[in-house]
Amino acid sequence: MLNLRFKWVVAMNGLYALFTVPMANHVINHKEKYSEAQRFRLAYRMINHMRRCSRTATRVYGMENIPKERGCIFYSNHQGKYDALGILLALNRPCGVLWEKKQANRLLSKQVCRLLEGVDIDLTDMRDKVRSIHKVTEAVKDGRDFLIFPEGGYTNNHNELQQFQSGCFSCSLRSKGPVVPVVIYDSYKAMNSNTFEKVITQVHFLKAIFYEEYGSLTKQQLADLVKSRIAEKLEEIKAGLYKDRNPDLVIGRA
Repeated sequence: MLNLRFKWVVAMNGLYALFTVPMANHVINHKEKYSEAQRFRLAYRMINHMRRCSRTATRVYGMENIPKERGCIFYSNHQGKYDALGILLALNRPCGVLWEKKQANRLLSKQVCRLLEGVDIDLTDMRDKVRSIHKVTEAVKDGRDFLIFPEGGYTNNHNELQQFQSGCFSCSLRSKGPVVPVVIYDSYKAMNSNTFEKVITQVHFLKAIFYEEYGSLTKQQLADLVKSRIAEKLEEIKAGLYKDRNPDLVIGRA
């Protein structure tokens, strides 16, 4: 696939990166001078700029399901390069991301990942996978939110689910924080397509699953539970139940 839309976004961000990357690197290298909220606001501005370049608007539903307390893990389906950006813009609060290493080392993505104190992961290296899962677990125990894509990566799956990898759910079983399933819809169109028309994506935060409900489950059982709830919501969206429903938030002009 040519991914002309993503190449357009990269080209449009060239000049922006000339002054943003040095500023972001300064903040990253002197994070003791900048609060978590300040670092997030800078990352948010960078992400929102990429969204505008991709001519994407995002409708957000279920914001009442986001727990007020920190230390949550958001588990989402995965479709493309815009997925994490759309969810982070919808959250509008500091949240780390478990990011595939290759994606996390791209220009701008690298700076955003570090500003958010995200964790990169090499899905081909078992030792690195264990290291990354441990780092996320400890961060969540310390009261930080994290976003994880249990499918690991994406292909041409579009709005279809792939197999969930159960290993990442040990982060929740060990940290004991709320699990929030997240559904993205049409997100692949933002940066993984060859059209230049305006795109509207959806982000749905589903009802949180608390440790009292999932604590007795195995990793695989928890993975199956989260996947089933995401699948159910996807079918509702495909059936048109949200076509005329007002969102809680619209990011960009729909």
